Amino acid sequence: MSAEFRAFAGGGTSPVTAWLRGLARRAHAECGGPGVGAIGLCFTGNFALTMALEPAVIAPVVNHPSLPLDDPAGLELGDDDARALKERVARDGLTVLAYRFDNDRWCTGQRFAAYRALLGDAFDGRVLPGGVANTDPPPFFRDVVATPHSVVTAHLVDEDGHPTLQARDEILTYLTDHLKP
Repeated sequence: MSAEFRAFAGGGTSPVTAWLRGLARRAHAECGGPGVGAIGLCFTGNFALTMALEPAVIAPVVNHPSLPLDDPAGLELGDDDARALKERVARDGLTVLAYRFDNDRWCTGQRFAAYRALLGDAFDGRVLPGGVANTDPPPFFRDVVATPHSVVTAHLVDEDGHPTLQARDEILTYLTDHLKP
């Protein structure tokens, strides 16, 4: 399985995304509707973007993508796939929603700049101040991740009007707007 993810190797598109694109195609064929949404988080953050190579995927959400770990400006995307995504954005008007904290050391501003360079205005990268992150995340996030990172999961603050809860609601609105028949 590790070969499928290429977790630490970088330098190209994770092979597991071909399987995920097939799953999205099948789900769309079985369920109908205008298309499929995909949400990637952290380790799988970029998978939602790569899944957009499948025409059925029309609502990709890229949350705090952390791969490749050894290249803060890397996209975990092969050159051919990057060109195909750029063409799809131009041809189909696809947009990509993304979130990160401003002081996240795993998903840096350099990475968001690389997405913007690839996708232009189709990349809607939103950055929250790290100071609003949940200060009492689960132990893995506190001890290993050790930085505000997971905008809508471990570092979410479930209080009305809180920026992380607003981010979650914006994602739900984006998906609803794109996927509602």
